Amino acid sequence: MAESGCSEVPGKLFVCATPLGNLEDVSLRLLRVLGECAVIAAEDTRVTRKLLAHHDLHTPLLSCHQHSGPDRLRQLVERLLGGQSVALVCNAGTPTISDPGAALVEAALEAGISLVPVPGPAAVTSAVSVSGLPAARFWFQGFLPRRGTERRETLERLAAMGDGAIVIYESPRRLGATLTHLTESLGDRRAVVCRELTKKFEEVVRGSLVELAEWARGEEVRGEVTIVVSPPDEVPAQQAPGSQAELSAALSVALEDGLSVRDAVRRVAAELSAPRNAVYKLAQELPRG
Repeated sequence: MAESGCSEVPGKLFVCATPLGNLEDVSLRLLRVLGECAVIAAEDTRVTRKLLAHHDLHTPLLSCHQHSGPDRLRQLVERLLGGQSVALVCNAGTPTISDPGAALVEAALEAGISLVPVPGPAAVTSAVSVSGLPAARFWFQGFLPRRGTERRETLERLAAMGDGAIVIYESPRRLGATLTHLTESLGDRRAVVCRELTKKFEEVVRGSLVELAEWARGEEVRGEVTIVVSPPDEVPAQQAPGSQAELSAALSVALEDGLSVRDAVRRVAAELSAPRNAVYKLAQELPRG
């Protein structure tokens, strides 16, 4: 697999999952592939070099990240077409799952290169596995848009997601604001915040979205964060949404106070811990005076 000369048979692109933090979280197959490939295409060569050194591997590295230009992609594809096999890795977890790598995968496919998955760690599945929440079905969002209409529309779409749990990646700097926005859009569901999974300071914090938002505002949160939110029928019993009559009455009061439909929906959803999409639907059904 590591021949460096020309070949009539193209090499293969191995899409390799690597540890989230604990360098022992590797498979025997991953170590073999990393050792046998001609080159490793890495998101950050400094990070991958630590993994290689820990396992006494010495395969050459080339950077390949979201800012890599077409020349680097062309260089890697030429190696593959020449018979060399390439391992694609990101800094932690699985390439292309809210991580770089998609551009090389697409370029390899267009060139007729075979893709081979080497499965392993991913923060999304690790967080779901320890969440303790109903997650036979879950929706993976990855990172939310940072601001504006796109963020609001994404939250509204998540609120309409049937009976599945929701998994979101977030920056520690935006964690408190995101938990508050989730409460406004989804109601006060049970949730889990997973921080620094598999690392020395791993932490899993459980509570309602309101409780977790308060916790995040009072903490200096650091490291990679994954949020798991329970399905809509798992709203905490003590904070269950009001009845339809109660929601309608609250909406009528808010509208009489001069609020727009949008602001009225936001206020009622927050006050009564109800999913915003359900409150909005009810608002559309109210008689107009």
